[in-house]
Amino acid sequence: MKKVHANRTERSRMIQSPRFVLVAALGLLALPCLDASAQTDAGAYTRSSEGTRWLEGRNGFAIKMLVEASNLGGSEVEIGEITFPVGAGQTGGGHRHSRVEIFYVLEGELDHVVNGQSHVLSPGMVGVVRPGDEVVHRVTSQVPVRALVIWAPGGEVDRIAPNLRERPIGGSQR
Repeated sequence: MKKVHANRTERSRMIQSPRFVLVAALGLLALPCLDASAQTDAGAYTRSSEGTRWLEGRNGFAIKMLVEASNLGGSEVEIGEITFPVGAGQTGGGHRHSRVEIFYVLEGELDHVVNGQSHVLSPGMVGVVRPGDEVVHRVTSQVPVRALVIWAPGGEVDRIAPNLRERPIGGSQR
């Protein structure tokens, strides 16, 4: 497998600007506004929140769902804070998504393998997966990886939630 350390010139898969993440997320939110059928009651959304729920797996894997249909009032986008424990992804194969997946790394170092090509993401970097791409997420640091994950359009959390334990927001995850 070819390993690539992303740099500022490699913008097709990795974008290093936090401004890009914000603009991309806002743009993804705005697209469905062009199609009224993609929205539910415009007044039925939560304007601020600590999130909706925790989804937890084995060995410290967790997703704190921040934005999803239950508090957005529509399925345009889902945003979560994801934690991968040290050693995650060292065994097992990849997976595919039917939606765009954007990772913005907050802490740790993530080997973001897309279609067999490795991209090492450190804090402040973004990794992008297009629908149909195969992806593997591997923690290469000695600390867990924390990242924001954005799925657009929404619906990805419904696919993965049955494999995870769910608990309401409240109290500490750790």
